[in-house]
Amino acid sequence: MGHANIKEIPVRALDGGEFSLAGLTGPLLVVNVASKCGLTPQYTALEKLQKDYGDRGLTVVGVPCNQFMGQEPGTAEEIATFCSTTYGVTFPLLEKTDVNGDDRHPLYAELTQTPDANGEAGDIQWNFEKFLVAADGTVAARFRPRTEPDAPEVVSAIEAALG
Repeated sequence: MGHANIKEIPVRALDGGEFSLAGLTGPLLVVNVASKCGLTPQYTALEKLQKDYGDRGLTVVGVPCNQFMGQEPGTAEEIATFCSTTYGVTFPLLEKTDVNGDDRHPLYAELTQTPDANGEAGDIQWNFEKFLVAADGTVAARFRPRTEPDAPEVVSAIEAALG
């Protein structure tokens, strides 16, 4: 298990501008996202989580990634437009990045050390893998792509992290 504070790892906003995870005081749900995946409709549930729990401190953080069958081919602008117009996404999106392999972003170098409920750590399996990061920057839970954002185990973990 890594002991790094996830929130201290430098990231950039989707448009390449400055963004600080440390500026988000509550828990984070970090999700690698894609616009052309069979799981893309999970955006609906992710946005609902943001609406339901945002005022209690949760921030959903989307991380666009094109490493899975090229399902996030767009430019930053195209991704932003798709997310806002198709799913009404209001939560922050980070710069498109690699989550696996040699060029894996430092954020994912840390996150992927965390095992899922079956005790398996390592590479991201597919789009829409979810990591719950506690307010203190430690990783609290990992949910695989097919686990819906509104699944009971995700919601209960979020509620526990919100205290």
